[in-house]
Amino acid sequence: MIGNLARCLAILFALVAAPVFTAAPAFAAEAWPTRPVTVIVPFPPGISTDILARAVAAALSEKFGQPFVVENRPGASGNVGGLAAAKSAPDGYTLLLGTLGPTVTNKFVYKNIGYDPAVAFAPIIMMGASPLIIVGSPKLAAKNLAELIELAKKNPGKLNAGTVGVGSQAHIVLELINKLAGTSIVHVPYRIATQALPDLMSGDLQVGFNYIPTFVPNVQEGSIRGLAVTSLARLPDLAQVPTVVESGFPGFEASGWNGLFAPAGTPREIVDKLNAAVNAYLTSDAGRQQLAKMGMSFTSGTPEDLKATLERETAKWAPIIKDANISLQ
Repeated sequence: MIGNLARCLAILFALVAAPVFTAAPAFAAEAWPTRPVTVIVPFPPGISTDILARAVAAALSEKFGQPFVVENRPGASGNVGGLAAAKSAPDGYTLLLGTLGPTVTNKFVYKNIGYDPAVAFAPIIMMGASPLIIVGSPKLAAKNLAELIELAKKNPGKLNAGTVGVGSQAHIVLELINKLAGTSIVHVPYRIATQALPDLMSGDLQVGFNYIPTFVPNVQEGSIRGLAVTSLARLPDLAQVPTVVESGFPGFEASGWNGLFAPAGTPREIVDKLNAAVNAYLTSDAGRQQLAKMGMSFTSGTPEDLKATLERETAKWAPIIKDANISLQ
């Protein structure tokens, strides 16, 4: 009797346990990545953000054994690519190489960008930063920013400054300079930064605002004049160009940066894997050389570091955009 009872209990246990053991693999977390990952760059190919994205994507492909494919989705100052990333599934297979515009300031410039960057993305890592440079035409009388401001005050509304577009960080910095200095330098938007170069060299455009990599070669060769850089200290490659701080604006600093983001809700395990892998690349000789070649400084850090940067940048630039009435439909 006891033997029969034991056999019955053994069979019953086997029948109950069998579904649990067979179903277990279905609930196990899928290894990531098991297929290609898309890295959205919300700007055209060839600019510094795109170049950095491709270098990082190549390093991640090698690290994880799956293709990390850069997909350029330019338009509306980064909003097209930003929206595509924000609407993507939070599964680690779509990432965004984001900058200040699509992840912070565009929502204050545009009436509706289709997403709220403050909640749409999971920050992964800050990758590289670059100050801006203010340049002048060789035909401009001013040799530095202090002289430019003096000239602008004597000729209100008669000097023009080119940037990469309405609402761009360069445009916001121009408006901040105008506000602080009491000048009225007129904004001239260009589609891409390099379009302004011929006009600067000819004198049709007096001033240009853009990120360091765009204009460094031209300043070094003397075809345009460096008036000021927006870093706190002078740059080794442009030691002759003073800072905005030296030009009479204490504490002035502005940097363009590149960060890696995922759609909000992406598992923290994936975010941490990406953070560790990108950190490893940025601290490698290859990563440091790539950043140096692009005129960017090394940043890296944790997802929380990038989140804190976003909060600081929002607090800094939102009031400036509002005060300057920078807006687009």
